[in-house]
Amino acid sequence: MSDSAGLMAHNWGFAIFLLGVVGLCAFMLGLSSLLGSKAWGRAKNEPFESGMLPTGSARLRLSAKFYLVAMLFVIFDIEALFLYAWSVSVRESGWTGFVEALVFIAILLAGLVYLWRVGALDWAPEGRRKRQAKLKQ
Repeated sequence: MSDSAGLMAHNWGFAIFLLGVVGLCAFMLGLSSLLGSKAWGRAKNEPFESGMLPTGSARLRLSAKFYLVAMLFVIFDIEALFLYAWSVSVRESGWTGFVEALVFIAILLAGLVYLWRVGALDWAPEGRRKRQAKLKQ
């Protein structure tokens, strides 16, 4: 079989796969809209709390620091992933890979020091930090 015929067979297989995926998604969405409940009511719009009546609003205002910590976690978690991949292939990468990993760690360490210096990692409000500083003196 020539290369073009093999490529064409591969493309047809991929096209059939994509058509199957789109068809399955359309089938599931259509079936759920046909068989799903259309009833509306006051209890229907309340959040489900494991059989208990909800107390308060489900919409909480969170400090931006929670999102900042989440972003920092993702960034440094991805750093760990890259360093794990590097450690698996450390013998193949040699000294060049080692130097590149050191540069990568240095850049991330500089970013962490910068975040620490600007106060992005401080959870306490400014007033509480000043009171704690006075107590230490």
